[in-house]
Amino acid sequence: MNARRVDRMQLLLEAAFEPESLSIEDDSAKHAGHEGAKSGLGHFNVAIVSAHFNGMRMLARHRAVYAALDDMMKTDIHALAIDAVASDEL
Repeated sequence: MNARRVDRMQLLLEAAFEPESLSIEDDSAKHAGHEGAKSGLGHFNVAIVSAHFNGMRMLARHRAVYAALDDMMKTDIHALAIDAVASDEL
């Protein structure tokens, strides 16, 4: 697990979405030897609940998460699984 990456992702997502809940799992070890992992980029799972997603379709939520992690998507993240839930759906 790369705690520095997870901490940075958490800070960026908290700043962008003020989430009610947020969990980030570093899944990189399961992908050792995978083409994208060879360059040192990671695989992560994000589960986030936020009022910022209210009224947004799933694709827009995913795009917003990618935008919040923009630089990291280029330098640190190879794959990102996203479970983005609007708080009004709970």
